[in-house]
Amino acid sequence: MLKLGFVVGLVVITLVLIVGCAPAETPEEGGTNLVQLLLFVLLIFGGMYFLLIRPQRKRQKEQKKIVEELRRGDKVITAGGIHGVIEKVSEETVDLKVESGTIIRFVRAAIHVKQAE
Repeated sequence: MLKLGFVVGLVVITLVLIVGCAPAETPEEGGTNLVQLLLFVLLIFGGMYFLLIRPQRKRQKEQKKIVEELRRGDKVITAGGIHGVIEKVSEETVDLKVESGTIIRFVRAAIHVKQAE
């Protein structure tokens, strides 16, 4: 999971390195190289945001919604791949009944998918 601070730090370091490595401008060039370079870097990070960070946040919101809506009798799959039916839901844990009849206690966040009835 990419943290916002990590991404901002990465952007700042990249900009410092790119600007520091840019060749010195001559009076004829006018300074458009630096502007073009900054626009290119912003375009790259904008693309990274829409291709990586935004979909990950959307998936996290969906997962949080799934975990909050757990009810007794729901068929679920855990992050470890265990299939079962919820027997009891508490604030932090879920008791899951597996096929053999065994009841296993999981942290709510360990529930990965809620199966269709």
